Amino acid sequence: MLLAVGLVLAMPSLLAAQETRYLQPPEPLLQVFRAPLNPSPSLDPTGKRAILIRQSQFPPIARVAEPYLKLAGVRVEPRNHSRHDRSNGYGIRTCLEGLSVLELASGKETAVSLPAGACPGTPSWSPDGTRFSFDNTTDSGVELWIGRVADGQVRRVEGVKLNTILGGAVQWLGDRPALLVKQVPADLGAPPTRSAVPPGPEIKEAIAGKGESSTYEARDTLSGPEDEALFDHYATSQLAVVDADSGSARPVGAKAVYGTVDAAPDGRHVLVEVLVRPYSYVTTWQRFAKDLGVLDVSNGRVTPVAKLPVADRVPVRGVPTGPRNHAWRANQPATLVWAEALDGGDWKNDVPARDRLLMLAAPFTGKPKEIARLKQRYAGLAWFREGGRALAYEYDANRSWQTTTLVDVDKRVPARVLWDLSSDELYADPGNPESQRLANGAWVLREEDGALFLSGMGATPQGNRPFLDRYTIKDGSTRRLFRSDAAAYEVFVGFEGDDTRRLLTWHQSPKDPPNLQRRILAEAIEDAAPAEATVRSEPMPLTRFPDLTPQVRDIRKRLVTYKRKDGVELSFTLYTPPGYQEGMRVPAILYAYPMDYADPSKAGQVSGSEQTFTRLSNYRLLLLAGYAIIDNASFPIVGDPKTAYDTYLEQLVANAEAAVDKAVELGVVDRDRIGVTGHSHGALMAANLLAHSDLFRAGVASSGGYNKTLTPFGFQNERRSFWAAPKVYDQASTFFHADKVNEPLLIVHGSDDANPGTESLQSPRLFQAIRGTGGTTRLVMLPFEPHWYTAQESNEHFVAEMLAWFDRYVKPGRATRD
Repeated sequence: MLLAVGLVLAMPSLLAAQETRYLQPPEPLLQVFRAPLNPSPSLDPTGKRAILIRQSQFPPIARVAEPYLKLAGVRVEPRNHSRHDRSNGYGIRTCLEGLSVLELASGKETAVSLPAGACPGTPSWSPDGTRFSFDNTTDSGVELWIGRVADGQVRRVEGVKLNTILGGAVQWLGDRPALLVKQVPADLGAPPTRSAVPPGPEIKEAIAGKGESSTYEARDTLSGPEDEALFDHYATSQLAVVDADSGSARPVGAKAVYGTVDAAPDGRHVLVEVLVRPYSYVTTWQRFAKDLGVLDVSNGRVTPVAKLPVADRVPVRGVPTGPRNHAWRANQPATLVWAEALDGGDWKNDVPARDRLLMLAAPFTGKPKEIARLKQRYAGLAWFREGGRALAYEYDANRSWQTTTLVDVDKRVPARVLWDLSSDELYADPGNPESQRLANGAWVLREEDGALFLSGMGATPQGNRPFLDRYTIKDGSTRRLFRSDAAAYEVFVGFEGDDTRRLLTWHQSPKDPPNLQRRILAEAIEDAAPAEATVRSEPMPLTRFPDLTPQVRDIRKRLVTYKRKDGVELSFTLYTPPGYQEGMRVPAILYAYPMDYADPSKAGQVSGSEQTFTRLSNYRLLLLAGYAIIDNASFPIVGDPKTAYDTYLEQLVANAEAAVDKAVELGVVDRDRIGVTGHSHGALMAANLLAHSDLFRAGVASSGGYNKTLTPFGFQNERRSFWAAPKVYDQASTFFHADKVNEPLLIVHGSDDANPGTESLQSPRLFQAIRGTGGTTRLVMLPFEPHWYTAQESNEHFVAEMLAWFDRYVKPGRATRD
């Protein structure tokens, strides 16, 4: 008998429209939902220690409801001058629950003594691995703390109040025990106040030239002079150098609205980005006008580098013209490298080279040197430890293609392409080069005797098998040093110390929680099968974190592959509930998120693994209520990136038909009792499948954007504007087809969604449309929540609503056997 039989009878009615309290799912769902997380490791730069970080799951709603200001793409809590949202704008800052330091050689674990009631952020290692820093958010401000690994002792740096509003508030400075910080100026004074009665209307103006730009950049923009004054107040910082030994703080430079702040390898020069007026009212602060300069922390002087105008008319998915992407050359004391567009920053322009790269060394007063021209868009440089060699990364948006080239910027030698493949290629992905941190804090490629080390996920038709390869630069040959066993999921995370024979891995299996392991490379395996490791190594556990949800272990999962009717290969992971017996047909929930592909052969490549440790959250908790889960079903939208969404609906339905048919064919799922759910773009998928198919009995859509005319300059990988492709926007918008939604749809949304593509108004409008045309629907607006729900109360309520909805409209009927 299934574990969850009778649950629906024990549940109170959750579906009354007048319900106003937060709800909780029944046991055992609630207990599993509230189970704490095991720690995860952060290796130090020397590979000798790890900080074990215990992350909190969900803060209380009182934390999420903290009042904040929306200012140019950031959300600011005035009470303590802190950042409310995460840097990507999609969640809310949470606190770590605890830290400890693990000595890898001895296995000794030392708890870090945090102050009572602390709200620490993620720790940052010093380059030598002997110290770490973290911010601690309090009721009155954000403090700087420094810890010692020797004894786990931490101390607050007195007199330093960090300014975290625009990010980059703390970084280690060169090879000395010092940090560069952004401080709240001591003389900042009281914040400006907004008038109770607005002084005038909100005005935006476009006078000449096209203003086409991505709607996604219009997040929490400034609305007038009062907002400008508030932004200046909270974003203004004073840079300071903090001595990690004494705790003394020395101000450097003038206070300003600093955006990016990046210290050079020499620890003396700092690239500073100062935002300047006039500010834009149509985009976030990253597009504001800015003055770039190099600050000398020894004397406080700034050498100008560039003056960049406001960039609020950048083509969709394009780049600004002029200098951009400034970064330090990692293997020189103080040399800047940057890119400049040669195609007007617009991917639609056909040119011989899209970008050029330039370089300028201290004292930054000479003429920049052009070091390369790239056929496609510049995507970064990875430097070798010495000399002018680097790996140059390019991206072709027109083909979804990426190229990695070996260049030497100091010698006139031909560049050599190392890898050239689709950005959607999984099976032939060579992996990513491993890096190492130098004593001065700079990151360079880890090279040993003319070879690089490449680590990757190791996608195969049977699922991911992570690997570590040794790649010989001269001839491009590889030697596989490690590959995860097929019956587990084990990822390379770093080398222990300087010895590249000592590997550190993160191991898990369906029954074994993730833990840190050591592997020592030993003798060669002479008869190694293709793609398998050619060197023997045995795992040795370094941590032994327990299974905190043993009641979940009876859940089974398997990776399933199948084909769409047009031949595109697809896959999903099928979970069966505790107590499931083969041959029994049970109700099921399908979860997916549509992805875009240029090549159908890449769309069908399998990603993920059935060997990961099973953790339940969100919709997966419904396994404990007797549902099967058709998880992460492949939903590719395949075609030329310029026109793929012409067949969006056709492909969407074909993906769903193939997944449902396969789940039914396996004998697990009852075809007449299947629900569908998705979040964000997946929510749009769920709503559209109810409107344009009869495959599902009900759906749950969370934080979706159902009227794409509200993002008229593109969505997902659709690049055409609404005016260029109105039919595409119509077919993708459930709102315009609300009269066809003839199965029950639960609509959930955070009331403070910062994503312009899924603004909170989208869900009430869809609810009104479905209700008005006679459909069955329910709208749940979660107070104070952003795009990703954060509060414990909100997430518990969401699961309770979802369970009640599917229990009412999908589950009725008895489990059957073939």
